[in-house]
Amino acid sequence: MGFFSFLKNGVKGGRGQAAEGAKAKADRGILIFENTSEVIRAENCLKAAGWPVRVMGPPPEIQRGCDLVIEFPLIERLEIMRLLDEARAVPLEMVPVTGPLLAPVDLFQTVDYGEWLMVRAANMKICIEKATETIVNISGGGCPDVPYLAREMVGKSLAEAPRPREIGHTLCGYALELAHEEIRRQCSAS
Repeated sequence: MGFFSFLKNGVKGGRGQAAEGAKAKADRGILIFENTSEVIRAENCLKAAGWPVRVMGPPPEIQRGCDLVIEFPLIERLEIMRLLDEARAVPLEMVPVTGPLLAPVDLFQTVDYGEWLMVRAANMKICIEKATETIVNISGGGCPDVPYLAREMVGKSLAEAPRPREIGHTLCGYALELAHEEIRRQCSAS
């Protein structure tokens, strides 16, 4: 594996993984954007280029602009900023994660209710019946498309339901997409 492949993809397993994990946090930065549309555009651009980025909640100390930030490998900031500039998805600010107070907040909370599994991402929740992977509830948020998203998805299996990003157009729709991806990931892992 070449040096740049290593930076983009990382290494899984092996000796020193805990030390690498601790170092990786210190080598991360966050991109702050004005609104959710810009976060989505930047995330799509960076992921399409193969960069290991994650959408997360902003740390309380730097809540500006929108309720989402993108965590990225800090060592690649020049290349990432160039790519975002070309895509016209320039962040308001780029902040290195220099300590625990600047660490972005994980968006996901998972609650296992026995027969049901619920994942919350930001302000949106999706709950499924585990045995059938049928969506039994969608709630949260205050965006105008939440009732529509619920009507289109509840009662369908995870495989049958439309993707929230295909039918939603707000921060709530985007947060529901993240929760949908996470609950699908958890179901496929079990």
